[in-house]
Parts: sequence; structure tokens; C-alpha cells
Amino acid sequence: MFYKDERLALFIDGSNLYAAAKALGFDIDYKLLRQEFERRGKLVRAFYYTALLENEEYSPIRPLVDWLNYNGFAMVTKPAKEYTDSMGRRKVKGNMDIELAVDAMELAPRLDHIVLFSGDGDFRPLVESLQRQGCRVSVVSTIRSQPPMIADELRRQADNFIELDALRDVIGRPPREPRDDDTSTEN
Repeated sequence: MFYKDERLALFIDGSNLYAAAKALGFDIDYKLLRQEFERRGKLVRAFYYTALLENEEYSPIRPLVDWLNYNGFAMVTKPAKEYTDSMGRRKVKGNMDIELAVDAMELAPRLDHIVLFSGDGDFRPLVESLQRQGCRVSVVSTIRSQPPMIADELRRQADNFIELDALRDVIGRPPREPRDDDTSTEN
């Protein structure tokens, strides 16, 4: 439930939201997403968190990051770290949980409602702390994927769970066709 006069902020875990939408078979239209939450309350800020591969000649996420940056989203990025696992496979690590948590805690005293776009159970203590500060917290993720993308403990802690699939007609668009050189894990 949203109230028109409440101050709200969006905290988007980019890789988690991308994975949830992909599992449901659609892409997010971020302009529509922003407009939807501007209708629901007084949107103070919309944060988007993602790690970037800095040494890649072409990064499939770069156009999205640039677009979001120019269209009212506060971008929080850091370089992803590449490593080789014990099986010799190339892996990428770029967790943004701490950055998201710090920003949410800092902004909480000036907000009434926080909308967290993530299903990561690591955010349960953050949600609990934000609630103790007087913020209502809604979590957007999905239980309709196999397996569900929302951690049960996060869903239980949230004041409100918003099923991402229920927003498909409001903020979704058909998935784009991948480019030949597109190896993105995020869109």
C-alpha cells in the first residue's frame, strides 16, 4: 500500500532485478518504472546499483547505465573483479549490497517508504533496521520463477511484497534480441 503524500525512494539491486525479470521472460522499461512510482507517492530518489567490467571494450550494460544516469536515476557503480575459480573458469564478482545498505540507512530519516528491488535474503537485517527507524519497506521480486527469486526471510520481514510479474503490464517490455557480442548478465 502506498500513500500519495509519502516520501519514497527506490533502491534497485540491478543484477538481482535483471535476473528476476529475465526468469519471468520480460525486460524492465525503467522510464515506466520511474513513472509508476512517481504516481504512487513523492519520489525523492531512485538509486540503481551495479558493478561494471571496466576493462571490456564493449560492455552491454553501459548504454543502460548511461541512459539511467541521464534520466533521473542515481547510479551507484563500482568495478567488478574478475578471477579464475578452482575449476579454471572465469568468474566475475561485483556485489553492491553494502553500498545499497549504507545509502538506505543514510536516507531513511528523510523517507516514509523505501521500495527495495531485490530478493536477496542478505537484506533482511537492513529491512528490519529501516523499519525500526520508522520507514515502511516494500520489496519487489518474484515467487513465480522456478526457483523463486525472493528469499523467504526477506519476504516475511517486508511490510509489503510486490510481485514483479504483477507489474509486467505496467513496467515491462518484451525482451530484446541479444547482439552477437552480447554476453551480459545484466540489462
